[in-house]
Amino acid sequence: MQDDSTKIAPTGTQTLLRGLAVVQAVANGARDLKDIARVIGTTRSTTHRLASCLVDERYLRVLPKVGYLLGPKLIELGFQAREELPLVTLAGPYLDGLSVLTGDTIHLAVREDDEVLYLHKNPGRNGPEMRSRVGHRMPLARTGIGKAMLLDAPVGEWRRLYEASHPADGKNLQWPEHQEVSWEQFEERMRSYVAGGYAFDLEDNEPSIRCVAAPIRDASRKIVAAISIASTVPYMSLEKMTGLIPVITHAAQQISAELGG
Repeated sequence: MQDDSTKIAPTGTQTLLRGLAVVQAVANGARDLKDIARVIGTTRSTTHRLASCLVDERYLRVLPKVGYLLGPKLIELGFQAREELPLVTLAGPYLDGLSVLTGDTIHLAVREDDEVLYLHKNPGRNGPEMRSRVGHRMPLARTGIGKAMLLDAPVGEWRRLYEASHPADGKNLQWPEHQEVSWEQFEERMRSYVAGGYAFDLEDNEPSIRCVAAPIRDASRKIVAAISIASTVPYMSLEKMTGLIPVITHAAQQISAELGG
């Protein structure tokens, strides 16, 4: 018969914190009681008691020849936490911070089929109001925020989306004076964006509008959304765009961290 005393954990706040420390130690790679005890600074008997309770409650699991691993309960709670916290609510403080810092228009968007779907917009203080709005859709391959969501996509996907949104004859009927980028130019730019973890809109979608964008990733490292800083050409020089790369990527990383990324 199993000794039930191993299932009885000490009570109190200190025990709660120690239990959480055990979970974190396992998450960081501790696989046996000796390693866990060393990391959290408890005796072997206390560590065994805490770990046994966590295994019983499915927060940890034990595999032969492997040791302790994170348990299925944490997977369940992780998915539940992700679903319960809307992306716009989570990202809001970081978007507001970018708005205050730059004075430019800030966007948050997700991919829906082959289009960008805008979920949030902080209007800028610089220049005229942009035509983008919450619920508005634009082609992925023509927008900076859309390109940011394509950084992990294969080249074949880039080309398909490029061809779907760029006229074959290179002439834009809605914007005749605009010189469309060729597929070769588009691919070259995308490869540089992949290397840097950002994307630009160099008036690709709308006259005089430029933006700097970066992807948001979830716990699986998958790109699930993107954010951008946008303004008109007089307020968004190429030098300013380059300077905003670390700003936008840092904000995107902060939001990604909130999603477990």
